[in-house]
Amino acid sequence: MNIKGGCYCSEIRYESKGKVQASIQCHCRECQYITGGNPNVIMIMPLEGFKFVSGKPREFKRSDLENAVTRLFCDKCGTAIGTRNPMRPESIILKVGTFDDPSIFDPKIAIFTIDKQKFHHIDNNLKCFDKRP
Repeated sequence: MNIKGGCYCSEIRYESKGKVQASIQCHCRECQYITGGNPNVIMIMPLEGFKFVSGKPREFKRSDLENAVTRLFCDKCGTAIGTRNPMRPESIILKVGTFDDPSIFDPKIAIFTIDKQKFHHIDNNLKCFDKRP
């Protein structure tokens, strides 16, 4: 799959090529902070096929957590672009909202449904897990 995307102000642009490793709807409390209250919709792609074609994101990593993820975002408009997870060093986690064509997203699972809020929607056909599968 070929994905092109970027931030709201277009300062940052990226391309990602390769086989989709996962399509996830995450309801964890941390994702709710990041999204402003909604589940986070993400696609995990191979790092090998990913590159920034313009701009460079800022990074944020919590220092108080072991194995903390590194969040990538635009320091001009604040758009969350993606995440690097030390548990998946060969992958990039991309935020679907940054895709030029977000309609390509087809979630396969919903995770951390233990933290789901009553206003979150999960399609009845989606496999659900209280935490990680």
